[in-house]
Amino acid sequence: MADLRDLHSRWRGALLMARDDDSRHPDPAPYADELLRRWQEPQRRYHTLAHLAAVLDHVDVLEEYADDPDLVRLAAWFHDAVYAPDRSENEERSARLAERALSEAGVSGAGTAEVARLVRLTVSHDPAPGDRNGEVLCDADLAILAAPPAAYAAYTAEVREEYHFVPSDAFRAGRSAVLRQLLDLPGLFRTPYGRAEWEPTARYNLTAELEMLSTAEDPAS
Repeated sequence: MADLRDLHSRWRGALLMARDDDSRHPDPAPYADELLRRWQEPQRRYHTLAHLAAVLDHVDVLEEYADDPDLVRLAAWFHDAVYAPDRSENEERSARLAERALSEAGVSGAGTAEVARLVRLTVSHDPAPGDRNGEVLCDADLAILAAPPAAYAAYTAEVREEYHFVPSDAFRAGRSAVLRQLLDLPGLFRTPYGRAEWEPTARYNLTAELEMLSTAEDPAS
């Protein structure tokens, strides 16, 4: 289970590093409280505090590849802050939340715009060449794809639970399309670390899941 005190501390550290003068700006704690409340909403099964903590951990691993690692950390906090499985505009709404909150919390206009841009990038997970911040956030968000078998199976089960309202055939078709889209990318991961450490396992996991979806009964049916 995610440690709320640790997450509070990590939010404070990233926010203070991203703004110029702490003495002139609001207390970071209420912003953390609101974000943590959002990440604990009852409709979530995979996109929970555990996912947030994991993405932050992966950003820590990859921070040497980012131009502005603290802005990437703030983007991690916001990237699924708005999450409704039956809505298609979650990333856009999350980006707009970041724009409102960070400008109020004392982050510069340029920093706020970069965080919002990064959040919107998680729609495609396809950063442009040379987009170092985007590469780190997208790799950190997709690192679950390279999880060991038991953790990957738990992830896929949690995703299915979030989409419990989708009929089995429709879910298999939609999930298969997502997997094919990912497998069609030249590389799932863009940082040197991600390509070396995560790419082979992730492609194996995605291929195995795609094969299972094409042959097996949906366990939720």
